[in-house]
Amino acid sequence: MKHYDLVIIGGGSAGLAAAVSAYDQGVEDILVLERDRELGGILQQCIHNGFGLHTFKEELSGPAYAERFIDLMHEKKIVYRLNAMVIHMNDAKIIEYVSPQDGYVQVKAGAIVLAMGCRERTRGAIAVPGYRPSGIWSAGTAQRYINMEGFMVGKRVFILGSGDIGLIMARRLVLEGAEVLGVAEIMPHSNGLPRNIQQCLNDFDIPLYLSHTITRIEGQHRVEGVQIAKVDDNFQPIPGTEIDFDVDTVLFSIGLIPENALTEEAEIEMDLKTRGPKVDESYQTSLPGVFACGNVLHVHDLVDFVSEEGEKAGVAAAKYIKEELEGGHAIETQANEGIGYIVPQFIHPNNVDKRIELMFRVKNQYRDVHLVIKKDGQEFRRLRKKTMQPAEMEKVILRRQDLEDINAAISLEIVEDVA
Repeated sequence: MKHYDLVIIGGGSAGLAAAVSAYDQGVEDILVLERDRELGGILQQCIHNGFGLHTFKEELSGPAYAERFIDLMHEKKIVYRLNAMVIHMNDAKIIEYVSPQDGYVQVKAGAIVLAMGCRERTRGAIAVPGYRPSGIWSAGTAQRYINMEGFMVGKRVFILGSGDIGLIMARRLVLEGAEVLGVAEIMPHSNGLPRNIQQCLNDFDIPLYLSHTITRIEGQHRVEGVQIAKVDDNFQPIPGTEIDFDVDTVLFSIGLIPENALTEEAEIEMDLKTRGPKVDESYQTSLPGVFACGNVLHVHDLVDFVSEEGEKAGVAAAKYIKEELEGGHAIETQANEGIGYIVPQFIHPNNVDKRIELMFRVKNQYRDVHLVIKKDGQEFRRLRKKTMQPAEMEKVILRRQDLEDINAAISLEIVEDVA
């Protein structure tokens, strides 16, 4: 059995950032396992720009952003394996993977960083009626076919779901000569970033049907059309509101799910809201020495935040290997009224250097509200927020001294009465 101080599962933006930062902290015995044929993860198929403004202070395409970290991997001579599918991981930090080059391999890790990313929800997850003709795609798969494989997926397209990948693909399809007849979103608000609504839909005169969903897909061999309908407050189609579209292709952009089969196999404690593992301030899971970062932890809207999280997880993993992480008293973070979830779920004050960021999402769209921070149920701080929406990640920064007098929990909630 091979031994490594640190094994990172996933060679996307989170995994690469974790590897580079751990190396910079003095951990050089690192192995990165990537199941795809190249490093970079989903970035390699995201040929549009808009990446890197936070991390590199310039606007890059997805492949260019990935290349910055890949170059650092090569410069530091960090070992990685491509086409390496991890098939098992247990609570003893033993990893099993297979690859065409190495065959079946067992690896024992001193510490592990989970950076497997996320996967798309499919048509089956929402049970759209109809046959299973060709021409039905998830938005990410269509993106890979067009941007990396060079195949066009359709000529007349309708998109269900206003996630960022779906919005970006609406623009991409138009630029490649297709006609996008519309985007339907079951929620009364978009799930994509405002800039993508403007740049990918409004700038190309593509209609967005809020509070609508697909009720039927026509065609047996190839998609021949779709029918959408307005939905009520219970998300049920309203009779008489149907609209028919003559299309040959349907794209689904209906959400992302953290890829946590390995996490669950190791019996790591999971968060039902994020669908990722619960972590502390060091991104350490309930299994000591196993850390999680990026979209495997919770779905992000900006890759810069993914890399930042990966960097922090790499630093923390290096501290664990050098036995510099402390345990002790833990504070729970609680998502109260209006808050969907908070990461991290626990905080050990002893491991907080100067400050800690609480990342969170709200459940609904809000205007002119207060974000209230409470210590053990007592209000500690109140922040005025002009706008908040589920599509955008929010953060609160706490200083170490803010944590000193908390016994059990720190909580966040939305208060709409700002009088």
